[in-house]
Amino acid sequence: MPQYLIHPSPRLSGEVSISTAKNAVLPILAAALLTHEEVIIHQVPNLTDTRHMLEILQVCGAETSMEGGHVRIRALSVGSPRENPLLRTMRASVLIMGPLAARNGQCILSMPGGCAIGQRPIDLHLKGLQKLGARVELDGGVASVTGQLKGANIYLDFPSVGATENLVMAAVLAKGVTRIENAAKEPEIADLCHFLTAMGARIAGIGTNNIMIEGVEHLHGAEYTPIPDRIEAGTLACAAALTDGSVLLSGARSDHMRALLFKLSESGVICQEDERGLRLRGRARHPMEARTLSYPGFPTDMQAPLMVVATQTHGLSVFLETIFENRYMHVVELNRLGAQIRVEGQLALIQGGKALTGANVTATDLRAAAALMLAGLIAQGETRMDDPGGHLMRGYEGLEEKLSALGADCRKIQEEG
Repeated sequence: MPQYLIHPSPRLSGEVSISTAKNAVLPILAAALLTHEEVIIHQVPNLTDTRHMLEILQVCGAETSMEGGHVRIRALSVGSPRENPLLRTMRASVLIMGPLAARNGQCILSMPGGCAIGQRPIDLHLKGLQKLGARVELDGGVASVTGQLKGANIYLDFPSVGATENLVMAAVLAKGVTRIENAAKEPEIADLCHFLTAMGARIAGIGTNNIMIEGVEHLHGAEYTPIPDRIEAGTLACAAALTDGSVLLSGARSDHMRALLFKLSESGVICQEDERGLRLRGRARHPMEARTLSYPGFPTDMQAPLMVVATQTHGLSVFLETIFENRYMHVVELNRLGAQIRVEGQLALIQGGKALTGANVTATDLRAAAALMLAGLIAQGETRMDDPGGHLMRGYEGLEEKLSALGADCRKIQEEG
């Protein structure tokens, strides 16, 4: 089981490079199933989730290799993984459904595992595939999608990121034109679309909520570098705001982080765009209000790290979580460190300005793990964080190492397993 020791840290300073976005890499890896030619993806972060996705592609019949962050994939022929236990290790395994249905006219796989932060149903994925002409059957937790896909008009009841990605990948090989209305607009979706166009797909409306795809007969190989991780950059930005830091986040895209940067700026942090990335200086001093929304609203993945910042600003901060029903599980652990946070339904009320004290805490999910690590940087004494699910390594490539490079006192003391 991974464990982390964190001690009070001085003012963070220096420069750190931002990894490519896990949430961009995973659908791009899945999209490699759409062609029999070789695909090369650069700067793939070495994470549990990316390794598991590559294993799932291998189960589907693809040949994969990863060396120094460079991934090569060649899927000469592909098939359904059906009920392989790997599918239950990560939610993103559902992203192979669209590519397999588009290329083979068939996909049979067990439903992906649940998620601690919420149910995240895949009904929008399946309804969209039905609109494209697929026959969908559910039997004992196994979904069967069969049939030749044809262009269609699809309206998503909710701008789901995963459903948008799956349906775009399904539509690129469908016969005719597909329009997806009320599509999610996250930068990671635009990045997937740019990768698909590099493979020969015809996509218009990239980055908007109205995407049009003209199906093509086949896609070819491509070489691509995904976008930087806005959530990793945002987490490190919160660490700087907690410690009165002066930090350069090399490669960070401030245009992908507007909602968070507005909150940090309002609280007193100086956020400046730099030709090399994003510079942050100063401490968060003023309380804040944050409401999680679909992009370009404030991201739910940044709610927990920003809440730690709110614990150190004098006054009452108010957070409203509208995306996931169980996204406040970190609150119990933060209160164990001395935070004063009260949850009332979707609302979290944070009485800031109270000193934190180190304690033994447990990570309950990916972003909670990052938040607890940040809290340990300002807690008096030693904070020991147990991560029995290996959550931190699912989405952050060496977060403790990057914080240490900026002067933080945190380290991993036990490897998983």
